[in-house]
Amino acid sequence: MTTAGTTTTAGTTTTGTAARTEEAASLSPALARQRYREGHVEPTSGRAAGFTQANLVVLPKDWAFDMLLFAQRNPQPVPLLDVTDPGATSTALAPDADLRTDLPRYRVWEGGELVDEPADVTALWRDDLVAFLIGCSFSFERALIDAGVPVRNIEQGRNVSMYSTNVQCRSAGRLSGPLVVSMRPIPASQVVTAVQVTARMPQVHGAPVHVGSPESLGVPDLRSPDFGEPVEMHEGDVPVFWACGVTPQAALMASRPPFAITHAPGHMFITDVPDAAYRQP
Repeated sequence: MTTAGTTTTAGTTTTGTAARTEEAASLSPALARQRYREGHVEPTSGRAAGFTQANLVVLPKDWAFDMLLFAQRNPQPVPLLDVTDPGATSTALAPDADLRTDLPRYRVWEGGELVDEPADVTALWRDDLVAFLIGCSFSFERALIDAGVPVRNIEQGRNVSMYSTNVQCRSAGRLSGPLVVSMRPIPASQVVTAVQVTARMPQVHGAPVHVGSPESLGVPDLRSPDFGEPVEMHEGDVPVFWACGVTPQAALMASRPPFAITHAPGHMFITDVPDAAYRQP
């Protein structure tokens, strides 16, 4: 029986949203990237479950050392997974992929100002551009689910909530800016489990940087994220905050390099590397 987007099979009811989520989770990285290359645009949370996702920052070679140093000095929000040679369009994390086309949405920056959000940056790619692939917290969401911890943004089919904070990153050369965090509502009884699970994955941001009291981070209203979408809290949930790979975008806005390309928040590069490769025993 099918009614209003709900399918019932053998006594089990699955909403249309849940079915789509399950289908997206089962995608291979290559198939997910193909969809994005063909123009499909969506947040990648919950997509190609079990495979590492990465933030993307692309800067002229003249700014590459500053970015490398910024990552070295701020490893929790900027955990580097790969750095390309100037002009390269692929990464060892997915050798057959194209960094110019295989993310669902990009951001283009000029002088620290956002000027475009295209789905393809082939025409903008230059021989002097260096790409930085940075660990993403979407990569530990499957580990949370496997541990029985609900991930509300996936349940609700929404992009994760991200907030700029009053915590300043350690500056590096010409780059400086605030820490950006992602927030996931976690049942109070499962916060310890969430901390333990994510602490085993430091290359995709690791353990939370803060639990509860968003005001302590300078976040006045969880319903108004700076990036992403608001995610509804359930009764008994506690806001838990992880360092976020959008932090370099905040640094671009503050430091105003002449040109940069990044992923659009929540629209990540899906690699061929299993999450387990970054999971400590």
